[in-house]
Amino acid sequence: MSRTLVQPVGQKRLTNVAVVRLKKHGMRFEIACFKNKVLSWRSGVEKDVDEVLQSHTVYSNVSKGVLAKSKDLNKAFGTDDHSKICLEILDKGELQVAGKEREAQLSNQFRDIATIVMQKTINPETQRPYTISMIERLMHEIHFAVDSNDNSKKQALEVIRELQKQFPIKRAPMRLRLIISKEKFPSLLEKLDIWSTNIVSKDESGDHLSAVCELQPGYFRDCDALVRSLQGTLEILAVSVHFEGDTSVEHYDDSEEFVSNHSKDLTDSVVQLSEKVQKQAISAGNGSTESEVKQNKCSTCDAVVGDAKQYRDHFKSEWHKQNLRRKTRQLPPLTAEECMADVELSDMKNDLKEYSF
Repeated sequence: MSRTLVQPVGQKRLTNVAVVRLKKHGMRFEIACFKNKVLSWRSGVEKDVDEVLQSHTVYSNVSKGVLAKSKDLNKAFGTDDHSKICLEILDKGELQVAGKEREAQLSNQFRDIATIVMQKTINPETQRPYTISMIERLMHEIHFAVDSNDNSKKQALEVIRELQKQFPIKRAPMRLRLIISKEKFPSLLEKLDIWSTNIVSKDESGDHLSAVCELQPGYFRDCDALVRSLQGTLEILAVSVHFEGDTSVEHYDDSEEFVSNHSKDLTDSVVQLSEKVQKQAISAGNGSTESEVKQNKCSTCDAVVGDAKQYRDHFKSEWHKQNLRRKTRQLPPLTAEECMADVELSDMKNDLKEYSF
């Protein structure tokens, strides 16, 4: 009786691999690759295909170990050479990843795109860049969806075009140094005026003139071609030019108006509180002879707060709580007016954080 090798029926082969899948002519073709190598190959970091592919074999189902038929390969690719087909699938196929891994990958790419947008754009009113959180919020508002198979820089440029349709945002200018002969400079200057270029400085050296200017990135190719045709040289000093200084809410007109209005309301509140405290002090002074025993003094706030009921209510007030916190830090107590001003200013700063771009 002959003995036969029995294979486990439920065995799954090539499970700990990265699978790249390509559908062509209604058929599915897969290749088995090493994990974390496919993206390195596509970005140009990895050059050796043997470091990417686990085997130069084309499958119809990698997990089950089913090889693709030669007639299907000839029909779809025009050849049955597995090595050539593997390269095509590696470049054009879709990388199969787990749900959480794909979510993390898309989240990281979304952040990368937002960072590129932040670096390449400015607020036209302040000439400063928006914050990364603001860019991400605007991207969510236009319902931007990341394409994992597309380049992040290309998608960032598409995001900028979409944002410009709805929000005040523009490309940050490039800073260039143009060196050209004095005779040909007027023709260059004419073009720069058409492109609304800001000339920062000029410097003469012999027969040549050097100009540092800020140009919109959309005109860079035309400017480069023009300078070459005039036998000049072009040097990129900065890819994106932002206004120097930190981005803060004080640079926004609407925020300044908000601050002034809020300060006015704050002053009115403090005045009203001061009048109320003075009235309480006067009434306490007038009735001191009659109800001196009923007056209570808070040692934390260093103030007379009235009868027993007012004394209990005082312990629940923000004034007392604020002075308790100051007492733990060994700071002197605040008056009612100072406490109100401190609390209002703190609230105002918290509210203004939402306006910070």
